[in-house]
Amino acid sequence: MRKTTASVINLGCRVNRVESDKIAVGLISHGFELVDEEEAQLIVINTCAVTGEAEAKTRKAVRKAAGRSLEPIVIVTGCVVNLNPGELTSISDRVIAEPSKADVVSRALHATGRVADSSEGRHFDDRETSTMLSVSSGEAHVDEDPHAISDLLGRSRYGIKIQDGCNHRCTYCIVWKARGPERSVPLDSVIRDVRSAELAGVPEVVLTGVNLGAYRYELADGTVVGIARLLQEILDQTAIPQVRLSSIEPMDVDLDLVRVMFCNQDRVAPFLHLPIQSGCTQTLRRMGRPYSAETLLANVNAIRDILPSVSISCDLIVGFPGETDEEFARTLEACRKIGFSRMHVFRYSKRPGTPAATAPNQVDPKVMAARSARVRRLAEQMARQDAASRIGSVENAVFEYEDKGTLGSFHKVIIEDAPAGMRGAIAPVRIVSLDDDGYLHARLVDYQS
Repeated sequence: MRKTTASVINLGCRVNRVESDKIAVGLISHGFELVDEEEAQLIVINTCAVTGEAEAKTRKAVRKAAGRSLEPIVIVTGCVVNLNPGELTSISDRVIAEPSKADVVSRALHATGRVADSSEGRHFDDRETSTMLSVSSGEAHVDEDPHAISDLLGRSRYGIKIQDGCNHRCTYCIVWKARGPERSVPLDSVIRDVRSAELAGVPEVVLTGVNLGAYRYELADGTVVGIARLLQEILDQTAIPQVRLSSIEPMDVDLDLVRVMFCNQDRVAPFLHLPIQSGCTQTLRRMGRPYSAETLLANVNAIRDILPSVSISCDLIVGFPGETDEEFARTLEACRKIGFSRMHVFRYSKRPGTPAATAPNQVDPKVMAARSARVRRLAEQMARQDAASRIGSVENAVFEYEDKGTLGSFHKVIIEDAPAGMRGAIAPVRIVSLDDDGYLHARLVDYQS
């Protein structure tokens, strides 16, 4: 059977990226050929609704896909589909909404009329397809050839979703409605995915979740595995070279987790991404965030007491309803005290159906823009300071290219003495300098291929 061409378009967060990668590998394993969007007979779009701008980008992407000259079938999934599927299916009669990401590949097989895997000549019915895309606690596990991961991702980094959903009700957020309640992937499924990446030669896995620190899985003996225990189990039960944590709420980074990171610095990236959203206690209260600015600073200091080398990045919302100049100044001061290595700065975006959307004292967009610019200038300064502080130290580098890669601290690095064939490798490097473009330069430390 001739292969059907397909393209997977990802919009939004790292969790979406992980899910899109799973979908892409699933399509490959069922005989689809991944191509650029303009050459695809099937286009899968994993949508995002975190902001109004993200939702607008989703609509634009679907219109663009549906308007391609090959008249592809467009399958939409993700947060926008869960909140308002008709908004997208009304664009074209070739747009199909599939709320369950675990069922996207099955839906693709039916929508394209594929009844066989071209590589093996096998025939699939609904029952067999569903067994290949088994679902446990809300997580899809694709039984793919591990080398498909390597081919798809260029042997550099592989995201593994360990948790989905959120039980928090932050007043600005719509994601909990789209993603549902918190649920965690069983420990053995996580270990299996890490081993699969290990077999594929992937040097680093990234643990992701909508609320990563809420990971909870009960073992047969009644023991509850949290994020710290999970990380230790991965290190004990696999030989994956490096594990990185994705975004994790500040209140979920406890001392047990930091100690596991400290005791395994050769295999755990010294990096934490904290979605702090604000550095002002009054603003945090209006956001419905479960901590104060004072607690946040105390937690960061405790983390750095144990793990001084840690690189900390953040998400920050500016212009939240009611944010005064004084409150914004407090946030700036908190950011200076913490010294973030990078910052993702967002202007507040109204999400219909959230309390903040109708809250009083909405901030003028021009004020939001000015505050955003100030934070971004500070972010550039702090990023350079954090990078410069690492000169002389040794970190693992994942080589995305022959002589360029990403350090454990998530800074970009150029390895000056990299031999040929390093792409996809991981190796310790000594940082020697910082250039004007913000790249760190390093040299290999006792590397053996």
